[in-house]
Amino acid sequence: MKFVTFKLHEEQLRAGLLVNNGIVDINKASNGELPSCLLEYLKNLERYSPILNSLNLTEKKPNFSLEEVQLQAPLPNPPSFRDYMSFEKHVKNSRKKIGDSVPKQWYEIPVFYFSNHHVIVGPEAPIEIPSKTKCLDFELEIACIIGKQGKNIKAENADDYIFGYTILNDFSARDLQAQVMSVGLGPAKGKDFATSIGPFIVTKDEIEGFKSGKGYDLKMTAKVNGKQMTSGNWNEIYYSFAEMIERASDSVPLYPGDILGSGTVGWGCIGELPTEEQHWLKPNDVVELEVERLGVLKNKIV
Repeated sequence: MKFVTFKLHEEQLRAGLLVNNGIVDINKASNGELPSCLLEYLKNLERYSPILNSLNLTEKKPNFSLEEVQLQAPLPNPPSFRDYMSFEKHVKNSRKKIGDSVPKQWYEIPVFYFSNHHVIVGPEAPIEIPSKTKCLDFELEIACIIGKQGKNIKAENADDYIFGYTILNDFSARDLQAQVMSVGLGPAKGKDFATSIGPFIVTKDEIEGFKSGKGYDLKMTAKVNGKQMTSGNWNEIYYSFAEMIERASDSVPLYPGDILGSGTVGWGCIGELPTEEQHWLKPNDVVELEVERLGVLKNKIV
């Protein structure tokens, strides 16, 4: 299934399913049995999932066409957002740019930082350039959505806690990031202004047939103003989402709706390019991230 959050004009946000190039409003289609908020659905997944499955909503006629609605971040109000560095090529490229190698500790544990879960936006949302940056970048990532609460989850059991996946763009102010990281903290201030996700959340069963290595055999591409900047594949990932979940839940509970970002795929940002090829994002640039089976996430810089 493909879950979305949408709104009609200025009405409140509503949860839906993407069906036959249209939207089924799960609250309306269930006569109020299902909530109109996707986070509320996730918090009570054991209760609501059987109801949704019994209604066969994927076979229903959509309530709205895509032209009638405005898609929002599929999960606009996550309880938390952790972002990892799980693609070895990205780490190697980034460290090489500063004349360094990959720390041995990176191969020992999947590392993450907490980002700002209050600035999650969706497809077509404008991204405002922070006032103090001259080096705005995109990051081509996948996000995992947690489906149930758990603590001290082992990697071999972690799949039970995954609700689905979506595309994630961790917009980054590289000069601000470098400034704070030079004193041993960060990269928080360089990444606290906007993160886009979407256009929908794909449940894990939809991509099970593409399983490959620690990821999935699904191509990832990024374009700016229609020009392809990079491409990679999810199956290049060094740490699986199961390993990320084990690390995040060590002595700490995870909750429904928590987001775990994969980190950037190799060559998945402007910052990895040779210096002479770096053209940082500027007003009116349009960034399009695409992951097979997960759709296209597009945002315009303002």
